[in-house]
Amino acid sequence: MKAFAAAALGLILSAQAAFAAEPVFPPASRIGIVPPADMMVSRRFSGFENEEKAAAINFVEMPAAAYEQLLKGFTKDALKRQGLDETSRETLTLGAKTGVLIGGTMAGPVQGRKWVMAVKGEDMAGLIIAQVRGGEDGYSEAQMREALKTVALRGPVSLEEQISALPFRLGDKAGFRPVRVMSGNSVLFTDGPKDMIKAVEQPIVIVASSLNAAPPAGDQRNQFARAALNSNQILKDIKIERSEAFRFKGQDWHEIVAKAVEAESGQPVIVMQTIRFEPNRYVRMVGLTRAEQRDDNLRRFRGLIDGVEMNP
Repeated sequence: MKAFAAAALGLILSAQAAFAAEPVFPPASRIGIVPPADMMVSRRFSGFENEEKAAAINFVEMPAAAYEQLLKGFTKDALKRQGLDETSRETLTLGAKTGVLIGGTMAGPVQGRKWVMAVKGEDMAGLIIAQVRGGEDGYSEAQMREALKTVALRGPVSLEEQISALPFRLGDKAGFRPVRVMSGNSVLFTDGPKDMIKAVEQPIVIVASSLNAAPPAGDQRNQFARAALNSNQILKDIKIERSEAFRFKGQDWHEIVAKAVEAESGQPVIVMQTIRFEPNRYVRMVGLTRAEQRDDNLRRFRGLIDGVEMNP
């Protein structure tokens, strides 16, 4: 009887271990992992985090064709500009998936460790960025690498489910339709028949919630807003027409309207950036339109961001 009980207990424990080893997929995410102990699904982005250990793992879904472009961008200099001093690089074969895992230390004033992983499946690619700020009291190198190597990819998730998992709720969409959810915290809108938009042939709106706390009130927010607008990769020759802070709905807002040029096509465009600040977070909208549609679309851009509400 004792032998039978011991065998039964072993069977139960092994079944529990097998169950615990199943990858966990954040809401609406096609990317999942077996997270390190005590890491929870984030409510701020697509991935996992442990605030007490200052650790986070962030998922970005991409088309399969983007995988080769990711690898080309994984040079040591490019990674350093993105905050990673490379110390290790490993090519992976994970079942039917291929991948590259790069590890190192965080470049910049904040100390810590960082990992970047690209993985390719049959119909999609994934970019996974993990970091542990501070010293060795968080997760170990072995724990993080083991977790990242459990990466799993699953089939498509409906756009409606992806939108429902965003950290904010959409109200009046002002006639725009959602096209794609990105990184679990942002959504792309347009108005027109095409989902892939070139040279701003259709208006484009992106609404994204913050991954970091809002800057302090005052001039720092003005500087922050201008830096955010100038940091984009698709616009050049930005000339600000209007930049102002204001109060609305009991919250601090900042809005910029500017002329710019779409870098790839040389098409002149109008850009509107509106940021709504809350005590510990913010939501940012960027809208692009051709000049001849300026008046109508700027009004619609503002209507869309006015209807956004952050989830508790």
